[in-house]
Order: sequence, then C-alpha cells, then structure tokens
Amino acid sequence: MTSGLDDVAQNVGNKENLTYVADAGTRWAYSNAFQILMDIVSEASNTDFRSYFDNKVKNSIGMDGTWNYGLIYRIYYSTARSMARFGLLLLNKGEWGNEQIINENFLNECLNSSQNLNPSYGYLTWLNGKAKFMIPSSQTVFPGFLVPNAPADMYAAMGAGDQRIYVIPSKKMVVVRMGDPSVPSNPSFALSGFDNELWGKINAVMN
Repeated sequence: MTSGLDDVAQNVGNKENLTYVADAGTRWAYSNAFQILMDIVSEASNTDFRSYFDNKVKNSIGMDGTWNYGLIYRIYYSTARSMARFGLLLLNKGEWGNEQIINENFLNECLNSSQNLNPSYGYLTWLNGKAKFMIPSSQTVFPGFLVPNAPADMYAAMGAGDQRIYVIPSKKMVVVRMGDPSVPSNPSFALSGFDNELWGKINAVMN
C-alpha cells in the first residue's frame, strides 16, 4: 500500500486510473491493488487464479465458496465456517494437518508491520497492538491500538461492510463475523466502531 499511486481511484486494474501522487515508499494509502497481484499469480503459475486458489488453499483445508470478478472488485463469497477454517490456517502458522499450505516465513512477514508509515498493517492483514494506525481513504495518523478492546496480539482480515476474521494467538482463538454492515448507511472498507464494540462484548463473556 505504499506504491505512491492515488488511492481515490478504485479500479486500479486500468492504467488510466493509476495516478502518481508520491514516491513509492513515502506514502501509505489503502487500495485494491491486490487484484493486480492476483493477475501476477496467474501469470507466474500459468493457470487461472481461481483454479490456483482452489488447488492451493480451498480444497486443501475444506473451504466452500468462489471468487466473483466484478467491474471494480474481486470478492470471495463464502460461509462463516469456511472463513473460520482460513482463520485457523493462519493461527496454525500456515499448516493444515501435516501439510504446510502457506510458507511460514512468508506468513510471518504478512503478520508483522510491512512499513513504518502505518505499522498496524502487514500484507493484506490488519495488526493490533501497535503505537499508531491509519485507515482507508485518509492520511490521518491515529495514536494507539487499532482496536483498543481487543488483545494486543490480535490480527485480522477486515473486509468491506464489517466482514471480519480475527485471529488471537495468545488465546488460540478465531472469531468470524459475516453479514450486513453494522451501519448500512455508512459501510466501512476496514476499521469501524463495530470492531471495538464487538470486542467489548467478547471480553465481557471471556472474563
């Protein structure tokens, strides 16, 4: 997320939407650039990304669901149980049964700060317990934990509309939330007030 390209443009797959704003590495801005990486994986593996994902991840851990390629976003439609399986895969350091599905060294990089501008972001993964954070569509730097009520070692996949996979290694715990946005009139692309409120309720149950 430090390409230096304009983060206002949504469909980064089209070259005309790629606008220089700052030198690479000097500005953090959330975008859907991961969709370009999906095309790179397809080229490198000489296969369709959906087939690659099915063979490497989905079928290996027993997930349901499919990728939907829209005009702007590529979204994985699935079930809470399948998302929990993916969360367990992350919790177990990329291992499922006796098979290493995701390279552990790469996964460790994903789950640590990818840069210093927004230390609460790894590789497509949000990290709690850092000194500051940024959110999509804003250049404001906020002090403190991403989700104050959540454990410091929590990391998460935070999808649009409050779709969540929270992973907490210290508690050997995975929490999944799917459904409509908590505030339908103002759906968030990542962090929202929903996260801290939910973790307040989870803490009350655990304590």
